[in-house]
Amino acid sequence: MSQDLKAALKESTYVLDLISKKTLTPAERERVIKDSVQYWIDHVNESFLQYRKSVSTDYTAVEWSDEGACFRDINGKEFLDMLGGFGIYVTGHRHPKVLKAVRDQLDRQAIHSQELIDPLRTYLAHLIALITPGDLQFAFLTNSGTESVEGCLKMAVATTCRHKFIGMIGGFHGKSMGSLGGTSKAVFREPFLPLLNWTHVPFGDVAALKMIMESCDFSGDRVAAVLIEPIQGEGGINVAPPGYLATARELCDKYGAMLIFDEIQCGMGRTGKMFYCEYENVVPDLLALGKGFGGGVMPIGAVVGSPKVWQKYIENPFLHTTTFGGNPVCCAAAIATINVLLEEDLPKQAGEKGEYMLTKINALAKKYPKLLCLARGKGLMLGMEFVNNELGYAVAKELFARNILISGTYINARVLRIEPPLVISYPQIEEFLTKLEASLQQVYKDSKL
Repeated sequence: MSQDLKAALKESTYVLDLISKKTLTPAERERVIKDSVQYWIDHVNESFLQYRKSVSTDYTAVEWSDEGACFRDINGKEFLDMLGGFGIYVTGHRHPKVLKAVRDQLDRQAIHSQELIDPLRTYLAHLIALITPGDLQFAFLTNSGTESVEGCLKMAVATTCRHKFIGMIGGFHGKSMGSLGGTSKAVFREPFLPLLNWTHVPFGDVAALKMIMESCDFSGDRVAAVLIEPIQGEGGINVAPPGYLATARELCDKYGAMLIFDEIQCGMGRTGKMFYCEYENVVPDLLALGKGFGGGVMPIGAVVGSPKVWQKYIENPFLHTTTFGGNPVCCAAAIATINVLLEEDLPKQAGEKGEYMLTKINALAKKYPKLLCLARGKGLMLGMEFVNNELGYAVAKELFARNILISGTYINARVLRIEPPLVISYPQIEEFLTKLEASLQQVYKDSKL
Protein backbone atom coordinates (compact mmCIF):
# COMPACT_ATOMS: atom_id res chain seq x y z
CA MET A 1 0.00 0.00 0.00
CA SER A 2 1.55 3.30 -1.10
CA GLN A 3 1.48 6.63 0.72
CA ASP A 4 -1.57 8.73 -0.17
CA LEU A 5 -1.97 11.84 1.97
CA LYS A 6 -5.01 13.13 0.06
CA ALA A 7 -6.83 9.87 0.75
CA ALA A 8 -5.76 10.04 4.41
CA LEU A 9 -7.20 13.55 4.73
CA LYS A 10 -10.48 12.48 3.15
CA GLU A 11 -10.75 9.34 5.32
CA SER A 12 -9.89 11.13 8.57
CA THR A 13 -12.49 13.82 7.82
CA TYR A 14 -15.12 11.13 7.26
CA VAL A 15 -14.26 9.35 10.53
CA LEU A 16 -14.32 12.59 12.53
CA ASP A 17 -17.78 13.24 11.15
CA LEU A 18 -18.86 9.77 12.28
CA ILE A 19 -17.51 10.40 15.77
CA SER A 20 -19.48 13.63 16.04
CA LYS A 21 -22.82 12.03 15.19
CA LYS A 22 -25.29 10.96 17.85
CA THR A 23 -27.03 8.51 15.49
CA LEU A 24 -26.06 6.78 12.26
CA THR A 25 -28.17 5.90 9.25
CA PRO A 26 -28.52 2.22 8.27
CA ALA A 27 -26.15 2.82 5.36
CA GLU A 28 -23.58 4.43 7.65
CA ARG A 29 -23.81 1.55 10.10
CA GLU A 30 -23.35 -0.97 7.32
CA ARG A 31 -20.29 0.87 6.03
CA VAL A 32 -18.69 1.05 9.50
CA ILE A 33 -19.14 -2.70 9.94
CA LYS A 34 -17.69 -3.44 6.50
CA ASP A 35 -14.78 -1.02 6.94
CA SER A 36 -13.98 -2.24 10.44
CA VAL A 37 -13.71 -5.86 9.37
CA GLN A 38 -11.71 -5.13 6.23
CA TYR A 39 -9.29 -2.69 7.87
CA TRP A 40 -8.73 -5.12 10.73
CA ILE A 41 -7.76 -7.77 8.18
CA ASP A 42 -5.63 -5.38 6.12
CA HIS A 43 -3.95 -3.35 8.84
CA VAL A 44 -4.31 -4.96 12.30
CA ASN A 45 -4.26 -8.76 12.52
CA GLU A 46 -6.69 -11.13 10.84
CA SER A 47 -6.09 -13.94 13.34
CA PHE A 48 -6.93 -11.72 16.29
CA LEU A 49 -10.12 -10.70 14.54
CA GLN A 50 -11.14 -14.36 14.47
CA TYR A 51 -10.44 -14.62 18.19
CA ARG A 52 -12.60 -11.60 18.94
CA LYS A 53 -15.45 -13.13 17.00
CA SER A 54 -15.05 -16.54 18.66
CA VAL A 55 -18.59 -16.56 20.08
CA SER A 56 -20.36 -14.56 17.38
CA THR A 57 -22.34 -15.83 14.43
CA ASP A 58 -21.46 -12.96 12.11
CA TYR A 59 -19.47 -9.72 11.92
CA THR A 60 -22.22 -7.30 12.94
CA ALA A 61 -21.21 -7.04 16.61
CA VAL A 62 -19.18 -3.85 16.30
CA GLU A 63 -19.22 -2.02 19.62
CA TRP A 64 -20.30 1.58 19.49
CA SER A 65 -21.53 2.99 22.80
CA ASP A 66 -21.68 2.11 26.50
CA GLU A 67 -23.08 3.14 29.86
CA GLY A 68 -23.22 1.70 33.38
CA ALA A 69 -22.84 -2.08 33.20
CA CYS A 70 -23.82 -2.38 29.53
CA PHE A 71 -22.60 -1.58 26.07
CA ARG A 72 -24.34 -1.47 22.69
CA ASP A 73 -23.21 -2.56 19.27
CA ILE A 74 -23.53 -0.32 16.24
CA ASN A 75 -27.02 -1.67 15.52
CA GLY A 76 -28.23 -0.80 19.01
CA LYS A 77 -28.20 -4.31 20.49
CA GLU A 78 -27.45 -4.07 24.21
CA PHE A 79 -25.12 -6.47 26.03
CA LEU A 80 -24.72 -6.95 29.75
CA ASP A 81 -20.99 -6.69 30.39
CA MET A 82 -19.88 -9.53 32.66
CA LEU A 83 -16.32 -9.30 31.34
CA GLY A 84 -15.73 -5.67 32.28
CA GLY A 85 -12.82 -5.19 29.90
CA PHE A 86 -10.83 -7.80 31.87
CA GLY A 87 -11.34 -5.76 35.03
CA ILE A 88 -11.19 -2.22 33.66
CA TYR A 89 -14.63 -0.85 34.45
CA VAL A 90 -14.57 -0.58 38.23
CA THR A 91 -16.76 2.54 38.21
CA GLY A 92 -18.84 1.34 35.26
CA HIS A 93 -18.86 2.40 31.64
CA ARG A 94 -18.44 6.17 31.34
CA HIS A 95 -19.22 7.11 34.93
CA PRO A 96 -20.49 10.74 34.83
CA LYS A 97 -18.05 11.99 37.46
CA VAL A 98 -15.04 10.44 35.72
CA LEU A 99 -16.17 11.81 32.35
CA LYS A 100 -16.69 15.27 33.82
CA ALA A 101 -13.21 15.34 35.33
CA VAL A 102 -11.67 14.37 31.99
CA ARG A 103 -13.70 16.90 30.02
CA ASP A 104 -12.99 19.67 32.51
CA GLN A 105 -9.27 18.94 32.32
CA LEU A 106 -9.33 18.77 28.51
CA ASP A 107 -10.90 22.22 28.44
CA ARG A 108 -7.91 23.47 30.44
CA GLN A 109 -4.87 21.42 29.35
CA ALA A 110 -4.36 18.00 27.80
CA ILE A 111 -0.65 17.12 28.00
CA HIS A 112 1.83 18.65 30.43
CA SER A 113 4.89 20.57 29.28
CA GLN A 114 7.35 18.07 30.83
CA GLU A 115 9.22 20.95 32.49
CA LEU A 116 6.91 22.80 34.91
CA ILE A 117 5.28 21.14 37.93
CA ASP A 118 2.11 19.36 36.81
CA PRO A 119 -0.24 19.55 39.81
CA LEU A 120 -2.58 16.63 39.07
CA ARG A 121 0.34 14.19 39.12
CA THR A 122 1.19 15.35 42.64
CA TYR A 123 -2.42 15.26 43.84
CA LEU A 124 -2.86 11.76 42.46
CA ALA A 125 0.39 10.53 44.02
CA HIS A 126 -0.78 11.90 47.37
CA LEU A 127 -4.14 10.14 47.00
CA ILE A 128 -2.40 6.87 46.17
CA ALA A 129 -0.39 7.17 49.38
CA LEU A 130 -3.67 7.70 51.27
CA ILE A 131 -5.49 4.66 49.86
CA THR A 132 -2.64 2.12 49.85
CA PRO A 133 -1.69 0.15 52.99
CA GLY A 134 1.41 0.40 55.16
CA ASP A 135 4.39 2.53 54.19
CA LEU A 136 3.66 2.69 50.46
CA GLN A 137 4.36 6.37 49.91
CA PHE A 138 5.70 7.10 46.42
CA ALA A 139 4.17 6.66 42.96
CA PHE A 140 5.49 6.66 39.41
CA LEU A 141 2.59 6.99 36.97
CA THR A 142 2.49 4.86 33.84
CA ASN A 143 0.33 4.27 30.79
CA SER A 144 -0.57 0.62 31.38
CA GLY A 145 -0.33 -2.35 33.73
CA THR A 146 2.57 -4.03 31.97
CA GLU A 147 4.50 -0.76 32.14
CA SER A 148 3.79 -0.68 35.87
CA VAL A 149 5.30 -4.15 36.26
CA GLU A 150 8.35 -3.03 34.26
CA GLY A 151 8.83 -0.15 36.68
CA CYS A 152 8.51 -2.45 39.69
CA LEU A 153 11.19 -4.77 38.30
CA LYS A 154 13.57 -1.87 37.70
CA MET A 155 13.01 -0.47 41.18
CA ALA A 156 13.74 -3.91 42.66
CA VAL A 157 16.99 -4.22 40.71
CA ALA A 158 18.05 -0.68 41.65
CA THR A 159 17.37 -1.39 45.33
CA THR A 160 18.95 -4.83 45.63
CA CYS A 161 21.60 -4.72 42.84
CA ARG A 162 20.35 -8.24 41.97
CA HIS A 163 18.83 -9.63 38.78
CA LYS A 164 17.08 -12.85 39.78
CA PHE A 165 13.26 -12.92 39.85
CA ILE A 166 10.71 -15.46 41.05
CA GLY A 167 7.29 -15.64 39.44
CA MET A 168 4.31 -17.96 39.86
CA ILE A 169 2.96 -20.71 37.64
CA GLY A 170 -0.29 -19.31 36.29
CA GLY A 171 0.95 -15.74 36.67
CA PHE A 172 0.30 -13.13 33.99
CA HIS A 173 1.93 -9.71 34.16
CA GLY A 174 1.86 -8.41 30.61
CA LYS A 175 3.79 -9.00 27.41
CA SER A 176 6.50 -6.34 27.24
CA MET A 177 9.98 -7.85 27.51
CA GLY A 178 10.47 -7.42 31.26
CA SER A 179 7.00 -8.29 32.47
CA LEU A 180 6.80 -11.14 29.95
CA GLY A 181 9.45 -12.89 32.01
CA GLY A 182 7.03 -13.06 34.92
CA THR A 183 4.19 -14.28 32.70
CA SER A 184 4.27 -18.04 32.97
CA LYS A 185 2.71 -19.55 29.84
CA ALA A 186 5.20 -20.94 27.33
CA VAL A 187 3.19 -19.93 24.25
CA PHE A 188 3.70 -16.27 25.16
CA ARG A 189 7.32 -16.58 26.33
CA GLU A 190 9.08 -19.05 24.05
CA PRO A 191 9.25 -16.89 20.91
CA PHE A 192 11.13 -14.21 22.88
CA LEU A 193 13.53 -16.24 25.02
CA PRO A 194 15.95 -15.60 26.60
CA LEU A 195 14.27 -13.11 28.90
CA LEU A 196 15.44 -11.82 32.28
CA ASN A 197 16.60 -14.33 34.90
CA TRP A 198 13.31 -15.88 36.03
CA THR A 199 12.26 -19.00 37.92
CA HIS A 200 8.60 -19.94 38.32
CA VAL A 201 7.16 -21.88 41.25
CA PRO A 202 3.65 -23.26 41.84
CA PHE A 203 1.30 -20.56 43.07
CA GLY A 204 0.47 -20.99 46.74
CA ASP A 205 3.17 -23.59 47.37
CA VAL A 206 5.07 -22.32 50.42
CA ALA A 207 7.61 -25.15 50.36
CA ALA A 208 8.50 -24.52 46.70
CA LEU A 209 8.98 -20.80 47.25
CA LYS A 210 11.10 -21.40 50.34
CA MET A 211 13.25 -23.98 48.56
CA ILE A 212 13.99 -21.73 45.58
CA MET A 213 14.84 -18.73 47.75
CA GLU A 214 17.11 -20.82 49.98
CA SER A 215 18.82 -22.34 46.93
CA CYS A 216 19.33 -18.98 45.22
CA ASP A 217 20.78 -17.52 48.39
CA PHE A 218 23.12 -20.47 48.86
CA SER A 219 24.34 -20.38 45.25
CA GLY A 220 24.82 -16.61 45.20
CA ASP A 221 22.20 -16.02 42.51
CA ARG A 222 20.24 -14.03 45.05
CA VAL A 223 16.68 -12.94 44.43
CA ALA A 224 15.87 -9.34 43.58
CA ALA A 225 12.11 -9.75 43.85
CA VAL A 226 9.21 -12.15 44.16
CA LEU A 227 6.28 -11.17 41.91
CA ILE A 228 2.78 -12.31 42.92
CA GLU A 229 -0.78 -11.64 41.82
CA PRO A 230 -2.73 -12.03 45.09
CA ILE A 231 -5.54 -13.31 42.88
CA GLN A 232 -4.32 -14.71 39.59
CA GLY A 233 -6.46 -13.35 36.78
CA GLU A 234 -5.40 -15.01 33.55
CA GLY A 235 -4.31 -18.11 35.48
CA GLY A 236 -7.95 -18.91 36.18
CA ILE A 237 -9.03 -16.65 39.10
CA ASN A 238 -6.87 -18.42 41.66
CA VAL A 239 -6.95 -16.88 45.14
CA ALA A 240 -3.76 -17.01 47.21
CA PRO A 241 -4.19 -19.57 50.03
CA PRO A 242 -4.53 -18.08 53.55
CA GLY A 243 -1.12 -17.18 54.92
CA TYR A 244 0.70 -17.46 51.60
CA LEU A 245 1.22 -13.73 51.11
CA ALA A 246 2.46 -13.39 54.70
CA THR A 247 4.94 -16.23 54.19
CA ALA A 248 6.19 -14.60 51.00
CA ARG A 249 6.68 -11.39 52.98
CA GLU A 250 8.69 -13.24 55.64
CA LEU A 251 10.88 -15.00 53.08
CA CYS A 252 11.59 -11.77 51.20
CA ASP A 253 12.57 -10.06 54.44
CA LYS A 254 14.80 -12.99 55.38
CA TYR A 255 16.68 -13.09 52.07
CA GLY A 256 16.71 -9.38 51.25
CA ALA A 257 14.37 -9.61 48.27
CA MET A 258 11.63 -7.16 47.34
CA LEU A 259 8.02 -8.33 47.41
CA ILE A 260 5.97 -7.09 44.44
CA PHE A 261 2.19 -7.44 44.34
CA ASP A 262 0.58 -7.15 40.94
CA GLU A 263 -2.88 -5.78 41.76
CA ILE A 264 -3.48 -4.53 38.24
CA GLN A 265 -6.60 -6.67 37.95
CA CYS A 266 -7.59 -7.39 41.56
CA GLY A 267 -6.95 -3.89 42.91
CA MET A 268 -9.06 -0.71 42.99
CA GLY A 269 -11.94 -2.19 44.97
CA ARG A 270 -12.70 -5.18 42.76
CA THR A 271 -12.37 -7.85 45.46
CA GLY A 272 -14.23 -6.11 48.29
CA LYS A 273 -11.37 -4.02 49.63
CA MET A 274 -9.39 -1.34 47.89
CA PHE A 275 -6.53 -3.84 47.48
CA TYR A 276 -6.65 -7.57 47.99
CA CYS A 277 -3.49 -7.62 50.14
CA GLU A 278 -5.51 -5.85 52.84
CA TYR A 279 -7.34 -9.12 53.51
CA GLU A 280 -4.05 -10.62 54.66
CA ASN A 281 -2.64 -7.43 56.23
CA VAL A 282 0.49 -7.86 54.12
CA VAL A 283 2.25 -4.82 52.67
CA PRO A 284 4.50 -5.30 49.64
CA ASP A 285 7.58 -3.24 48.84
CA LEU A 286 6.15 -2.46 45.42
CA LEU A 287 2.60 -2.45 44.08
CA ALA A 288 1.65 -2.45 40.38
CA LEU A 289 -1.62 -0.79 39.35
CA GLY A 290 -3.43 -0.49 36.02
CA LYS A 291 -6.70 -1.53 34.35
CA GLY A 292 -9.44 -0.07 36.62
CA PHE A 293 -7.16 2.69 37.90
CA GLY A 294 -8.46 5.04 35.17
CA GLY A 295 -12.10 4.20 35.79
CA GLY A 296 -12.54 2.63 32.37
CA VAL A 297 -12.25 6.05 30.77
CA MET A 298 -8.52 6.73 30.43
CA PRO A 299 -5.47 4.41 30.38
CA ILE A 300 -3.23 4.90 33.40
CA GLY A 301 -1.23 2.75 35.80
CA ALA A 302 1.17 3.24 38.67
CA VAL A 303 4.28 1.87 40.31
CA VAL A 304 3.76 2.37 44.04
CA GLY A 305 6.65 1.91 46.45
CA SER A 306 7.97 2.34 49.97
CA PRO A 307 10.76 4.78 50.88
CA LYS A 308 13.23 1.87 50.81
CA VAL A 309 12.69 1.10 47.13
CA TRP A 310 12.53 4.75 46.12
CA GLN A 311 15.92 5.75 47.52
CA LYS A 312 18.00 5.01 44.42
CA TYR A 313 15.38 6.67 42.26
CA ILE A 314 15.51 9.80 44.41
CA GLU A 315 19.28 9.84 44.05
CA ASN A 316 18.89 9.75 40.26
CA PRO A 317 15.38 10.65 39.05
CA PHE A 318 16.40 9.98 35.44
CA LEU A 319 16.70 6.23 36.02
CA HIS A 320 13.09 5.84 34.93
CA THR A 321 11.06 8.39 32.96
CA THR A 322 8.01 8.55 30.71
CA THR A 323 6.61 11.04 28.21
CA PHE A 324 2.89 10.43 28.61
CA GLY A 325 2.66 8.66 31.96
CA GLY A 326 0.90 10.85 34.52
CA ASN A 327 -0.52 13.26 31.96
CA PRO A 328 -3.21 15.62 33.30
CA VAL A 329 -6.19 14.02 31.54
CA CYS A 330 -5.39 10.51 32.76
CA CYS A 331 -4.63 11.81 36.24
CA ALA A 332 -8.02 13.54 36.30
CA ALA A 333 -9.68 10.22 35.46
CA ALA A 334 -7.79 8.37 38.20
CA ILE A 335 -8.55 11.04 40.79
CA ALA A 336 -12.24 10.89 39.93
CA THR A 337 -12.14 7.08 40.04
CA ILE A 338 -10.76 7.10 43.58
CA ASN A 339 -13.41 9.61 44.58
CA VAL A 340 -16.24 7.51 43.12
CA LEU A 341 -14.95 4.27 44.66
CA LEU A 342 -14.95 5.90 48.10
CA GLU A 343 -18.08 8.04 47.79
CA GLU A 344 -20.24 5.18 46.49
CA ASP A 345 -18.48 2.57 48.66
CA LEU A 346 -17.96 0.40 45.59
CA PRO A 347 -15.44 -1.95 47.24
CA LYS A 348 -18.07 -2.94 49.80
CA GLN A 349 -20.65 -3.33 47.05
CA ALA A 350 -18.27 -5.56 45.12
CA GLY A 351 -17.75 -7.79 48.13
CA GLU A 352 -21.46 -8.20 48.81
CA LYS A 353 -22.47 -8.70 45.18
CA GLY A 354 -19.64 -11.16 44.63
CA GLU A 355 -20.60 -13.27 47.65
CA TYR A 356 -24.19 -13.37 46.43
CA MET A 357 -23.17 -14.47 42.94
CA LEU A 358 -20.69 -17.03 44.22
CA THR A 359 -23.39 -18.76 46.26
CA LYS A 360 -25.83 -18.81 43.34
CA ILE A 361 -23.31 -20.07 40.77
CA ASN A 362 -22.04 -22.83 43.03
CA ALA A 363 -25.65 -23.94 43.44
CA LEU A 364 -25.78 -24.24 39.64
CA ALA A 365 -22.53 -26.22 39.73
CA LYS A 366 -24.22 -28.77 42.02
CA LYS A 367 -27.16 -28.88 39.62
CA TYR A 368 -24.98 -29.36 36.52
CA PRO A 369 -21.88 -31.20 37.81
CA LYS A 370 -21.09 -32.71 34.40
CA LEU A 371 -20.66 -29.18 33.02
CA LEU A 372 -19.60 -26.80 35.77
CA CYS A 373 -17.09 -27.80 38.43
CA LEU A 374 -17.27 -24.76 40.70
CA ALA A 375 -17.04 -21.00 40.99
CA ARG A 376 -14.31 -19.26 42.99
CA GLY A 377 -12.83 -15.84 43.60
CA LYS A 378 -13.44 -12.80 45.73
CA GLY A 379 -15.74 -9.85 45.27
CA LEU A 380 -16.43 -9.22 41.60
CA MET A 381 -13.37 -11.12 40.43
CA LEU A 382 -14.89 -14.57 39.99
CA GLY A 383 -14.20 -17.55 37.79
CA MET A 384 -16.38 -20.46 36.69
CA GLU A 385 -14.35 -23.60 36.01
CA PHE A 386 -15.87 -26.08 33.55
CA VAL A 387 -15.13 -29.75 33.04
CA ASN A 388 -13.20 -28.98 29.84
CA ASN A 389 -12.39 -26.16 27.41
CA GLU A 390 -15.07 -27.15 24.92
CA LEU A 391 -17.90 -26.97 27.43
CA GLY A 392 -16.73 -23.57 28.69
CA TYR A 393 -16.61 -22.29 25.13
CA ALA A 394 -20.10 -23.63 24.45
CA VAL A 395 -21.52 -21.87 27.51
CA ALA A 396 -19.80 -18.60 26.55
CA LYS A 397 -21.32 -18.90 23.08
CA GLU A 398 -24.78 -19.48 24.51
CA LEU A 399 -24.42 -16.48 26.83
CA PHE A 400 -23.30 -14.28 23.95
CA ALA A 401 -26.40 -15.33 22.01
CA ARG A 402 -28.39 -14.12 25.03
CA ASN A 403 -26.65 -10.72 25.00
CA ILE A 404 -24.24 -11.51 27.84
CA LEU A 405 -20.57 -10.73 27.23
CA ILE A 406 -18.17 -13.08 28.99
CA SER A 407 -14.74 -14.52 28.22
CA GLY A 408 -12.24 -17.11 29.31
CA THR A 409 -8.85 -16.57 30.93
CA TYR A 410 -5.62 -16.52 28.92
CA ILE A 411 -3.77 -19.27 30.74
CA ASN A 412 -6.60 -21.53 31.95
CA ALA A 413 -9.12 -21.88 29.14
CA ARG A 414 -11.52 -23.98 31.23
CA VAL A 415 -12.34 -20.91 33.32
CA LEU A 416 -14.80 -18.20 32.32
CA ARG A 417 -14.20 -14.98 34.22
CA ILE A 418 -16.90 -12.85 35.81
CA GLU A 419 -15.62 -9.30 36.27
CA PRO A 420 -18.51 -6.89 35.69
CA PRO A 421 -18.45 -3.21 36.57
CA LEU A 422 -18.75 -2.77 40.32
CA VAL A 423 -21.88 -0.68 39.75
CA ILE A 424 -23.80 -3.64 38.32
CA SER A 425 -27.29 -3.77 39.85
CA TYR A 426 -28.94 -6.75 41.50
CA PRO A 427 -31.60 -6.95 38.74
CA GLN A 428 -28.75 -7.16 36.23
CA ILE A 429 -27.08 -9.86 38.33
CA GLU A 430 -30.36 -11.80 38.32
CA GLU A 431 -30.57 -11.40 34.54
CA PHE A 432 -27.10 -12.90 34.21
CA LEU A 433 -27.87 -15.79 36.55
CA THR A 434 -31.09 -16.58 34.71
CA LYS A 435 -29.37 -16.58 31.34
CA LEU A 436 -26.46 -18.57 32.73
CA GLU A 437 -28.82 -21.34 33.83
CA ALA A 438 -30.56 -21.27 30.45
CA SER A 439 -27.18 -21.57 28.75
CA LEU A 440 -26.16 -24.46 30.98
CA GLN A 441 -29.44 -26.22 30.19
CA GLN A 442 -28.90 -25.80 26.44
CA VAL A 443 -25.30 -27.00 26.51
CA TYR A 444 -26.28 -29.96 28.70
CA LYS A 445 -28.98 -30.87 26.20
CA ASP A 446 -26.74 -30.41 23.14
CA SER A 447 -23.84 -32.34 24.68
CA LYS A 448 -26.11 -35.26 25.64
CA LEU A 449 -24.29 -35.70 28.94
